[in-house]
Amino acid sequence: MINPLLIPILAICCGLLAIFGGVVVRPWFAYKHRRMELDAQMIAEKSAQYAAHTDRLEQRVRVLERIVTDRGVELSDQIDQLLDDRPHNTTKTIQEIRS
Repeated sequence: MINPLLIPILAICCGLLAIFGGVVVRPWFAYKHRRMELDAQMIAEKSAQYAAHTDRLEQRVRVLERIVTDRGVELSDQIDQLLDDRPHNTTKTIQEIRS
């Protein structure tokens, strides 16, 4: 048999549990939810900063590649000019020097 005093005690416990849930648990869940939103915003901002930094680095690499390749073409042109300026009969000149 159920003790008649047990029913009011259970009712009071259920009421206290509901009050505790409304006063403590609900705000705690709201706090956790807001904290996750703020963390997500912070991560999104950092991601945007990293993306912008990556874009700047890619632009710098493109400039460096252009400088290197342009200099390579100039160097190749200079070598070609030097080859064109040399005497055409270099083998005879070398043989004449040796003799």
